[in-house]
Order: sequence, then C-alpha cells, then structure tokens
Amino acid sequence: MNINVRIAPSPTGLLHIGNIRAALFNYLFARRHGGTFMLRLDDTDRERSTEAFADAIKRDMTWLGLTWDTFARQSDRIGRYKEILEELKSSGRVYPCYETQGELDLKRKTQLGRGLPPIYDRAALKLSAVDRANLESKGLKPHWRFKLDSSDVVWDDLVQGHKVLHTTAISDPVLVREDGVPLYTFCSVVDDVDDKTTHIIRGEDHVTNTAVQIQIWLAVTKTQPPVFAHFPLIVSADGIEMSKRLGTLSIASMRDDLGIEPIAITSLLAKLGTSDSVAPRLTLDELSKEFDIGKISHATPKFDLEELKALNSKILHLTPFTSVRSRFEAMGHANIDENFWNAVRANIVTFGDVNTWAKVVYGSITPIVSNAGFLKQAADLLPATPWNEHTWHTWTESLKAKTGLKGKDLFMPLRLALTTFDHGPEMKFLLPLIGKEKAEARLSGRCA
Repeated sequence: MNINVRIAPSPTGLLHIGNIRAALFNYLFARRHGGTFMLRLDDTDRERSTEAFADAIKRDMTWLGLTWDTFARQSDRIGRYKEILEELKSSGRVYPCYETQGELDLKRKTQLGRGLPPIYDRAALKLSAVDRANLESKGLKPHWRFKLDSSDVVWDDLVQGHKVLHTTAISDPVLVREDGVPLYTFCSVVDDVDDKTTHIIRGEDHVTNTAVQIQIWLAVTKTQPPVFAHFPLIVSADGIEMSKRLGTLSIASMRDDLGIEPIAITSLLAKLGTSDSVAPRLTLDELSKEFDIGKISHATPKFDLEELKALNSKILHLTPFTSVRSRFEAMGHANIDENFWNAVRANIVTFGDVNTWAKVVYGSITPIVSNAGFLKQAADLLPATPWNEHTWHTWTESLKAKTGLKGKDLFMPLRLALTTFDHGPEMKFLLPLIGKEKAEARLSGRCA
C-alpha cells in the first residue's frame, strides 16, 4: 500500500503543542513507511482564515522540520465541493434545512430539559416543496444536512482498537452553511477521497466525526474508507486542556520567546503518551525509525514545559559544533570555534545562553573582586603561555601551595574575577579561551 497521510490545520490561529503533535505523528508515520505527507489548509471560512496565519503555519512546520510532500488549500476546491453536494442531493443523502441558529438552540434546550439527547429532530424532512418555496420567498436560504443511516458504524482503530458507534445518538451533520460555505466534516471527506488518503491519524476528540465521515465517505464513493487512529489528547502539567493554554504553548512562542530547539519539541512529543521513554534525539530521521503507532497509550499524557526545557538542554549538550557553526555566524560570533562550544554547551539551557559566555571569553566584563590580596598573588603566579586544559590545575595547585587556601576559598574568588559568575563551564576549559592578557587584567580588578 502507498501510504498517504495529511494534516489539515485551519489558518485561524497559531500552531500549538496540541495540534503540532498530530502533524508530527502523521509526518513520522509517513516517513517510517515511505509514504506521502500532505499539508492541507482548511481555509474555507474566509471570515476567520488569514494569509498571515497560513504563513505562520508553514513557517512553524518548516522550522520544526515537518516538511510536506504535497500542499493544498480547500479554498481552491469550492467548485469540487459544489459538484459533490449536487450528487448527494440527487441521491437523497442531503436535505435543506431552514431553522435559524436561535431556533436550533431553543430546540436543544427543550430536548435537554426533557432528558433527551440534543440532536436535530429532522423537522426539515417534513417540509413539502411548497413549504420550502414559501420559506425561500421570504429570503431564507437553506443549510444542507447529511442524512445519516440508522446503523452501527464499525472500524478497527490503530490506537483504540475495535470501535462501534451508533448514529442514532448523532445529529445529521451540516455539510454546507446557508451562505454556501462548505464545512470541515464535508470538505475533509471529499479531499481525502480525491487525495487517496490511506490513514487518518488525529486526536480522540474526532471519534464521533469519524463515524459521520465514514458514512459520508461511502455516500461519495464506494471505495474503502481510510484506516483511522485516534490518540489521547495531551493536557498541561496542571491538567488543563491545551486549547485553553495557547499563549505560552504556541510553537512561535517556544521558538521566539523561550528559545526552544525544534528537535526538542519533536523529541518530546514523539514519545509523550507512548511506551517509549523520552530521550534526546538530534534528528527527525531517528524519531521516524523509532515511531510505532502501536506504542501510543490510552492514558492522557501531560505536557510539562519544564520537562521540555530540560530535554532542550540535554540536546544542546549533545549537539556537535558543525550543527551550530552557522548559527554563531548569524549571531555575529564568527570568531567562535569548536573549543568554545565544547567548553560551554554543557552549561546552557537554550542556545541563546551562549551569548553570556561569549561575552566572558571574547568581550569585556567588570570583574568581581572578593579578595584583592589573593587575586594579586594569583596574577603573579599565572603560568607562561601557551595555555591548555591542564593550565588551570597547574595554576591552582601553585596557589594552594603559596596561600594554603583550598576548595571554595581557593576557586570561587578566581571564578568570580574571571567570569563574574559563581557557576558555569569548567574553568580548565574557559581559562585558555579567556587568555593571559584578559586574566591578568581581571585579577587586577580592571574591566577586560
């Protein structure tokens, strides 16, 4: 089988951790099986869809490495939806309805008050041709509903197992609004038929949609519906739905405000809610080779921003200099070499943290002088150049013998004077990078 999967976000907002997880699962599934991954923008709602959000979706997915093989916009296919709608009219599977939103809301409240499920009562099916003509003469335009068969819809879900849903508990879905705009439930099926989509991998909030869409699929075409997989939705660490926490959890915010690496996001999301442990990975290729949809758990996974930050730090610690050289150049640090990166990468949480240590090594700082007499002795005992990673040990051993100081009393004044920080990369690596001239000046209390 040629695997074809898709992700179909609406360009009405920014991508966030919740919906990018669906994109990632589809991408990894396609790559694992040598299939095709499509980005399809659900942009038929022209009032809410914007080109800015469409561009943001493409930018965020590209940044994450989730490159698509094919691209489509539903707004380019309005004619195709009209064509299929006419076919469904001819076969009697859709029918016109004229209730206003207010009337529908009242019906639902009445049904709930009587202890009945709030589903559409199919009152429009009782309208005669004369009734419909009278309503339309008053300026009312119909919205079109799909008439569900009263039968069980059955499928074998790759995550949830054998599923059976009875459609009597589901309202006939609206396929086209009164203003002629086709809705997701309808467009998605038509697109999946035409795109020959083989697998639909999405959140469990779409399970009811699946029962409906299988019936629409069979009404549109006699071909076999796709294979479905519905995974549990993630919640935040405090149990709140992701859709209610979009501010700090958008992909754009994680990139631009928090400085998170794209592979950290995909590494965490690929394993979150699976039987695999979360571990740092450096490429999407590694993740795709490990991806197994059968490992997705039925339990609700929790997304913890602190866990992501910790993973981000681990990934940077493993990242080779060749992978970041161009980023240093873009930041204006073309003079930074592999020795610097190897010295500092174990002490950064985000890549932007390198600026702090670049200033310590290559820039000018105001040293913190905590013991001027001791620092004077330290300056006098600085070893001759050239320096290497053994210089720090040689120097501090001579200082220990000269002053009798040891431990924190020996090392902390030196670290504060040379870096202004009481923590950071190992001094045996930093000292040769700082160099003798800057070290002498800082130990003397001068800015350098």
